[in-house]
Amino acid sequence: MNLPNKLTIFRIILIPFFILVLAVPGFSGSFLIAGTQVGDARLIATLIFIVASLTDFLDGQIARRQHLVTNFGKFADPLADKMLVMTAFIFLVQLGETPAWVIAIIVCRELAVTGLRLIIVENNGEVIAAAWPGKIKTTTQMLAIILLFLNNVFFAAINLPLDQIMLYICLFFTIYSGIDYFVKNRSVFADSF
Repeated sequence: MNLPNKLTIFRIILIPFFILVLAVPGFSGSFLIAGTQVGDARLIATLIFIVASLTDFLDGQIARRQHLVTNFGKFADPLADKMLVMTAFIFLVQLGETPAWVIAIIVCRELAVTGLRLIIVENNGEVIAAAWPGKIKTTTQMLAIILLFLNNVFFAAINLPLDQIMLYICLFFTIYSGIDYFVKNRSVFADSF
């Protein structure tokens, strides 16, 4: 197994640790960062999330530079991203940091695009790689999640709700990239009309 695929698997392995830190009671302290309180669990979960997010960036860079792009990577990399991001967003709803309707749209888009990818694999025998709108979507989602988990720590002092702004930017790119995937692959449904 090549290094990019190992990084993808490592990202998937980090997800249960991310969940445990947030779900298991016991992390009750908090840190003061830039004048804003951040709970222990949220800080540890955010650090795990950042490490997992960095593996997403690294696996893609290494795979393209060293010509190690595989069907497993094209399949598992976006799946690992979706699992990580959807898990984080579900916890953010539970914590009252995000409106459920925003996350419902994001989850529905992720499931719809995953379904589209499965149909394309079945019909064409090929796995479609993430397109640029999808990569921008993932990046904005990850940035929004980090800011939301850290209580907008670096921007609270200047009263700039960048965490909420990023949430709606990622919602825009989530919708846009979903439409882009379906428009570019509409031929898959040609026999339905």
